[in-house]
Amino acid sequence: MAKYAVAGYADAAYQAAGPHIAVPLRRRPKQLSVNQRLANRNQARNRAPGERAVATLKTWRLLTKLRCSPHRATPIIAAIRVLQTIHEQPHQG
Repeated sequence: MAKYAVAGYADAAYQAAGPHIAVPLRRRPKQLSVNQRLANRNQARNRAPGERAVATLKTWRLLTKLRCSPHRATPIIAAIRVLQTIHEQPHQG
């Protein structure tokens, strides 16, 4: 069975997550170079949509009781996201 590495971004708590996980540089902001601060800022920008999506999904209590395979959970989560989007749109009419 082949092993696959998934590259991703994580916050500073995951310093030892492995070589495929990008984490921000840890120092006080004044001690970081301009390029290091720029790299941290870009990582935060790339991570933000995922963080917001997880926060949105956590507001739906249904997911705390969801006990099924990821294959079945995907369409459920997609439907929840559609309902969330409809709910957040301003009322027309």
